[in-house]
Amino acid sequence: MNKKIGFIGCGKMASAIIKGILSACCKPDVEIKGSEVNCEIAELAQSRLGIDVIADNRQLAAESDVIFIATKPNYAAQVLEEIKEEITTDKLIVSIAAGVSTEKIEKIIGKNRVIRVMPNTPMLVQEGMSGVCKGKFATEDDAEFVMKLLSNIGRVIEVEESQIDIVTAISGSGPAFFYQVIEDMARAGEKLGLDYEKSLMLAAQTALGSAKMVFNRGELTVQNLIDNVATKGGCTFVGIQTMKNENSDKLFYDVIEKTTIKANELGK
Repeated sequence: MNKKIGFIGCGKMASAIIKGILSACCKPDVEIKGSEVNCEIAELAQSRLGIDVIADNRQLAAESDVIFIATKPNYAAQVLEEIKEEITTDKLIVSIAAGVSTEKIEKIIGKNRVIRVMPNTPMLVQEGMSGVCKGKFATEDDAEFVMKLLSNIGRVIEVEESQIDIVTAISGSGPAFFYQVIEDMARAGEKLGLDYEKSLMLAAQTALGSAKMVFNRGELTVQNLIDNVATKGGCTFVGIQTMKNENSDKLFYDVIEKTTIKANELGK
C-alpha cells in the first residue's frame, strides 16, 4: 500500500484508528503522522500515540497521500478551507466527521476524491465496525484502499451515503448503547445480591459471546438463536416476554431513530 497517511485532529476517534492500525498484527505498509491545533496539544498527542504530530495542518496535507479529516464536525469546513491549496488530484481525502457530506467537502476542495467513513472506538481492540461511502469523484480503488486499511482493526461495510447516518447511530454511537445495557444488567445483578464486578463480567462476556454466535450462526436467524435459549415456559422465556411487554423493540427503534436524526443535523 505504501501510503503516507495524515490525521488532521488526533482526538478520541482518530486515536482509536491510529492505535488500532499500529497495534494490528498485520500492519499495512503505511506511515502515519498527525496534526493538532497548537504545539502543546501536538506534543501531548505525539507522546500518547507514538507518532509524529505537528501543529501545521497545511504541512501535514502537503506531505500526505491520504488525509483523514478527524476534527469535530463543526470545524471540518474551516480545516478544509485551510488545506485546500495543498490538495492535489493525487491525494485522497477521508472524512470521519459525523454528518459532514461528501458533497459539502467537494464544494470546498473541488473535484477531488473523497471517502466518508463512520468508524467506532472498538477499533482500539481490533473489533471496530466502520461504514464507508464514496464521494462523486472517488474510485472503487479508493474505497478498497480505505476498507482494507480499516479491516485490519475490525469489520467494514460499504453503504450509500444516504444510509451513513444510520450507520452512525447503530455502530458509531452503538458502543455507548451496549455499555449502557451491560451496566444495567450488572447493576441489576448487584441489586439482587451478586458482587458488581462479577455481575459486570457475566454481562460483558455474555455480550461478547452472543455477538460471536450471531456472526457464526450459519443459516440460522437471530430469532432462531433466541428461541434456542428461550425454551417456552422456562426462565429465559419469562425474561424475553418481559422485554416484549416493556416494548424493548420500540425503545431501541427510538434510540436509533433519534441518534440518526442528530447525526444528520450535525452536518447542517
